Amino acid sequence: MKPQNLYSHRVSGGPADRTDIESWTPSVIADGRFFSTLEKPLSVFVLRHGQSEGNATGTFQGKLDFPLDERGREQAKAAGAWLAGQTIDAIAASPQKRAAETANIIASACGLKEIRFLDSLVEVDVGIFGGLTWETSKAEHPGVFEQFQYRSWDAVPEAETSQRLYQRAIASWGAIRELAEQGAERICCVSHGGLIQWLMRSTFGAKSWLPLIPTSNCGISRFDIEPTVKGKPAFIQWGMINFKAPGSGKEAKPVF
Repeated sequence: MKPQNLYSHRVSGGPADRTDIESWTPSVIADGRFFSTLEKPLSVFVLRHGQSEGNATGTFQGKLDFPLDERGREQAKAAGAWLAGQTIDAIAASPQKRAAETANIIASACGLKEIRFLDSLVEVDVGIFGGLTWETSKAEHPGVFEQFQYRSWDAVPEAETSQRLYQRAIASWGAIRELAEQGAERICCVSHGGLIQWLMRSTFGAKSWLPLIPTSNCGISRFDIEPTVKGKPAFIQWGMINFKAPGSGKEAKPVF
């Protein structure tokens, strides 16, 4: 049976699915029980977008829509070539330019004509730091920046809350689960450094920002789900964290 309050399919380049984020409560965890409806094994390759023009200048991007730069396109091509060998059969992605362009490059490499764009996969709203560099943020908002170092975005005025990010992550997993229920077995999910933190945290039920997990541009993490007894919790594990495909560089830049 198709889950309720999920999302319709969209063609590559079309508008993003409007996710029903509020329907997911903080008590939900993307754990084995969450994936108990699956009947076949599923691997989800969670990928951060390639380097953007904002990344290159050390800018806090958030909801600002920076495109990839040339290096980011090369990273996406390298990731796409590697993912093509993983038999990817579906792609879900943030509709922001840097993620959408990355997803389209990967779709082309994998021979896929459609991408499911999800609003729930967009980057963290970084509040008053949006458009500022690390140095400028520290100079203009020293007190906030000091707290930012140990409270992350929960310390920044007008930034998105941890609770909201957790809900968005769960909504994203709901959409991915639906793709699997429709037959996908190897899904690539293209998002952003901040939101990927919550995709991972929500599988453990973690509600606080720290500690952070490395997420390089085009770093790939693989989440494996293996059904057990029908209707019972699946066996789940993170089988790979922040893998860099050959040719995409080895550096682990800051999350944002």
